[in-house]
Amino acid sequence: MRRVGILFLLLFLCSSLVYGGEPSIGAQGAALVDGNTGRLLWGKNSEEPLAMASTTKIMTAILVFEKANLDDVVTISKNAARQPEVHMDLKAGEQWRVDDLLSVMMLRSYNDTAVALAEHISGSVEAFCQLMTEKAAEIGAKDTVFGSPNGLDSQIPFEKHHSTAEDMALIATYALKNEAFCKVISQPEVTIYEATGERQYHATNADRFLREYQGAMGVKTGYTNKAGHCFVGAAERDGIRLVTAVLGSGWGNTGKEKKWTDTKELMNYGFATFFPYEVVKAGQSCGQIPVLHSQIGEVGTVLKEGYKGLFSKEEQGNIKIQITLPESIEAPIQAGQQLGNAQLILGDELLREIPILADRSAPAYTLVDWYLFLFKNWTTWF
Repeated sequence: MRRVGILFLLLFLCSSLVYGGEPSIGAQGAALVDGNTGRLLWGKNSEEPLAMASTTKIMTAILVFEKANLDDVVTISKNAARQPEVHMDLKAGEQWRVDDLLSVMMLRSYNDTAVALAEHISGSVEAFCQLMTEKAAEIGAKDTVFGSPNGLDSQIPFEKHHSTAEDMALIATYALKNEAFCKVISQPEVTIYEATGERQYHATNADRFLREYQGAMGVKTGYTNKAGHCFVGAAERDGIRLVTAVLGSGWGNTGKEKKWTDTKELMNYGFATFFPYEVVKAGQSCGQIPVLHSQIGEVGTVLKEGYKGLFSKEEQGNIKIQITLPESIEAPIQAGQQLGNAQLILGDELLREIPILADRSAPAYTLVDWYLFLFKNWTTWF
């Protein structure tokens, strides 16, 4: 028993040494983010514009969920049918349900299914790509442009189709808030049927991460000659959700394996280093403010919302709360009225700006109140 105990101690110490420093990542760009807030926890060239291959299809899936009826039937166009490998070998004129095409697109990364879905939603690939780019900006992506719904980039100028590791992790964080998206990407396999019943197709999930990492949720692989091997992944343990993106983890067979080891390295570092921490709570008091010209002498102030996220132990002790409130305020005041704001700051990073609200109403003086006020202060003034 003693020898077993010593062995476990040594394993613990080795683990501490491994994750005591920065992760070693081979990818050209990498990002580790909080899967709930989207905050960047660690990055390597995380804001560098890079090709992202079929991780593009995460955004395609987002728009399918938001713009299409999953029960709709898609008629395959000649353009969709002639998409190069990797493909499902769709035929022009075939009819497939939206949700079926979505499933095989995410499980096997089929390029023809992505084009078929894009055309079904927007009428053309070009119009759909415009929606993709707009949605990325809405989510908060800083340098992401889509020129393809499937990630094939050999015929597209770099400036018209690129992203960053941080942006792709942020886009995946958004997608994972949709439980239907999570269900699709975690399917081990799926069998789908053409609308006429003349053809069926069986697809298994190509995402090794799902099978090889505890708590893995998926998300999406990618490869082109321009992008190299890419992977955007997510995992959840004990209420902690992490999202990673590795772009350009290498080329050829070496790179194919490296995207998995890069992702696991980032995940291991994240789970060992960052922990849930509630910075402030909704309704937390921010003090009192004097009220002018009201029977109510002062009102309390409270935070409109709370904020919790993943932080290292060191970060938890360095978060500052900067409160901005007026020295006094003129009546009338309504309960819930915004009176100021609180900024949560970590180093040079603004984590969140939260409105500060009045916790009660303070009506202005009535005419009678004014007469009483003047009477009480008469001797003081004269």
